[in-house]
Amino acid sequence: MQTEKLLRRVLPGIAGACAMLAVTASTPATAQQPEQYFPVASMRVGPYNAMGTGIFGGVIDYLNYVNIKHGGVNGVKLVYEECETEYNAARSVECYQRLLTNSKGQKMLLWDPYGTPLAYAVIGRVAADNVVLAQAGYGRTDAADGRVWPWVFGATANYWSQISMKLNFIQQQEGGIDKMKNKTIVHLHIDTAYGREPLPAMRQIAKEWGFRLIEIPIAPPGLEQQSQWLQIRKEKADWFTFWGAGAGMSGTALTTAARVGFPRNKIIFVTFGGAEEDMIAGGAQAKDTHVVAMVLPGKHWPLIADMEKVLYKERKIGNMQNPNRVGTIYYNRGVIAAVNYIEAMKNAQKHFNKIGKPITGEEFRLGYEMLDYTDDAYRKSLGIDGMLPPYKLTCRDHEGAGKFHMMQWDGKQFQIVTKDWMPASDPKFIRKLIEESAEKYAKENNIKLRDCPN
Repeated sequence: MQTEKLLRRVLPGIAGACAMLAVTASTPATAQQPEQYFPVASMRVGPYNAMGTGIFGGVIDYLNYVNIKHGGVNGVKLVYEECETEYNAARSVECYQRLLTNSKGQKMLLWDPYGTPLAYAVIGRVAADNVVLAQAGYGRTDAADGRVWPWVFGATANYWSQISMKLNFIQQQEGGIDKMKNKTIVHLHIDTAYGREPLPAMRQIAKEWGFRLIEIPIAPPGLEQQSQWLQIRKEKADWFTFWGAGAGMSGTALTTAARVGFPRNKIIFVTFGGAEEDMIAGGAQAKDTHVVAMVLPGKHWPLIADMEKVLYKERKIGNMQNPNRVGTIYYNRGVIAAVNYIEAMKNAQKHFNKIGKPITGEEFRLGYEMLDYTDDAYRKSLGIDGMLPPYKLTCRDHEGAGKFHMMQWDGKQFQIVTKDWMPASDPKFIRKLIEESAEKYAKENNIKLRDCPN
């Protein structure tokens, strides 16, 4: 993987707020062929463009791939329209409203803006609009409780599970939970809803384990960090969790850490701030940095390898301007996000006896709730076995896995340092926090809990 070339050719920004694009199919569509519409809430411009071009490039590539490879989903062609959010909540709401119904009058099934502030901006209206909010690995954490949030899904994991997994990794490196007493851990985070999201769980665990938690915010876009790092050096932190976004913020953190002498192997990056582009931005100073992954990188996975063959080598229609970025963290996360869309659509078609027909938002919601990747043969048939942890969603549990791998940057690529997918230090404790938070929200907003059998 030529990761050193990743940042040389990132897709240029688009000037308009909304770009309308049609999914490429292997053969011209007939007038009678049914279609299913998916919106793409992209971010190709701004400080987070490396993340946006990778993730949404993966989403678009998979939609195209399904049309070419399988003729759509049981004969239903996939189409999309794209709107540029610039990772701006107000613009994202505008895009949501604009793409709710596409230029052909087709209604969207889901919204997946890939940003916590962007998810918060619409979370209160998706139920009324019959739209699934597919906040895969981001967004409002207590939305993992499907009793309160039937239209919101955080598959495969959320931020409370992720921060607990990081602390689980740290306590193992330190020799056990009893060795965490009086340790100092800094949570360096961008000062947005996204950066603050893990803190409720982190504060609770700090009390239980007895370590000192120092919370240090950074104003967006996070390019000025000198005073924060001087504070970290003053506090003599043992470890720190980095909750940033964008290659600029990540690169600044790594170079400034080196300047103040903080060891990079004591730094653990969040999934959204920890991709190849982020490490490359840190240069030589990024070596040995730890990064959490909920989807693993690589072109060797059968699905990714075939997508590269079909879209980039044979058809030459891939969405990534730089083909070397195929198989990277952000790209693979986008692909898996789109796999969820399509498998949920298949579930709904089968359950509602609508094979060969488009589905509705309510049907899609139930199809999403039926996602189940626990069968080895099923994951292998999709070409994704090993890319993500086995998990299933239920009426009550809209997270599923809550497991991650820990990776470490060797200067050129990521090495996987955990043997198996690692869970939170205490998954039942994290689930308890989630349900307590969701129930509190439901009580404050007069929401009746859905009766879930599981």
